[in-house]
Amino acid sequence: MAKAKSTKNQSKEFFEALKFMEQEKGIPAEYIAEKISAAIVVALRKDYGTTENITCTIDCENEIFKVVLRKDIVDEVEDPRIQILRDEAKAQYKAKADAEFVEIEMDTRQFGRIVATTAKHVIRQGIRDVERSQTLSEFQSHNRELLTAVIQRIDPKTGNAAVTIGKSEATLPKLEQVPGEELAEGDHVKVYVVDVKETEKGPKVMLSRTHPGLVKRLFETEVPEIFDGTIEIKSVSRQAGSRTKLAVWSANPEIDPVGACIGPRGARVNTIVEELAGEKIDIVKYSEDPVAFISEALSPSKVVSVEILSEDPKAAKVTVPDSQLSLAIGNKGQNVRLAAKLTGWKIDIRPESGFYGEDE
Repeated sequence: MAKAKSTKNQSKEFFEALKFMEQEKGIPAEYIAEKISAAIVVALRKDYGTTENITCTIDCENEIFKVVLRKDIVDEVEDPRIQILRDEAKAQYKAKADAEFVEIEMDTRQFGRIVATTAKHVIRQGIRDVERSQTLSEFQSHNRELLTAVIQRIDPKTGNAAVTIGKSEATLPKLEQVPGEELAEGDHVKVYVVDVKETEKGPKVMLSRTHPGLVKRLFETEVPEIFDGTIEIKSVSRQAGSRTKLAVWSANPEIDPVGACIGPRGARVNTIVEELAGEKIDIVKYSEDPVAFISEALSPSKVVSVEILSEDPKAAKVTVPDSQLSLAIGNKGQNVRLAAKLTGWKIDIRPESGFYGEDE
């Protein structure tokens, strides 16, 4: 075997460009170098018919950029692209008499426009791949969390909002925006990361301002006792833009979980109501006793009695004062619907004076 004398091809501008891209885009220079190396080898395959005998080395640390072509030493050349006569190998590359091949360092300037174009494409693709990977990692680390987004633009046709979160871009769909809420370019809004998926077109981030998880995270932010685990949010039910019900509980009997969430003079809950553009929030005390929990869940209405009709499926009949019937049911059934979702029980509400319809 013999190895031709190699000459280090150091291109200061080339390696400076790699370092600049690393600083500007946060993409490792070694990653870009690897992609360029692969592109050069592929481009040279047209001239030499194979990639097995071509090696491209880009060493960012030592600023070495070279391409080596290995040719088999033969007595009779059948393919001059990958073979060389023994006498020629000895004369030009000082190959030893028993050498099987010789490695020839090529002039990197001879690759031409196709290599430059390919390298440029690979760099662009590499940047996209790394940025997608960074975006995916960033959002995955915040999955099911609360983030602050800046509204960049609103599509006049769909109503979807393009937002930025840090250096990443995402979309807040119209259906995930709070009904009646007017968003404008430049607004800073809280969004909930519902899910993060990797697709062929890149990472897909599902953002929402209507998800119950948004309210839960907002309370964790505003109420230290929830954040440190002293108070636990047991369940949340929500009709975005209108009303949310929150069931809270504490193992410490000296802690008032409802009062802590409301805060002094309603300061804590009012901050959240403001963030949600005036959405009403009912905070109720959770109980393992379904009778007590259902009574609490129908707040702000008063309850006369709760009768458990069935444990499986969970069904209960609730009696309320006649004057509280409309309040208990709520506008278009909203209050009882949210109470049922909060507790996990089907709730049938009846007035105290009697039953509407026939009781089976």
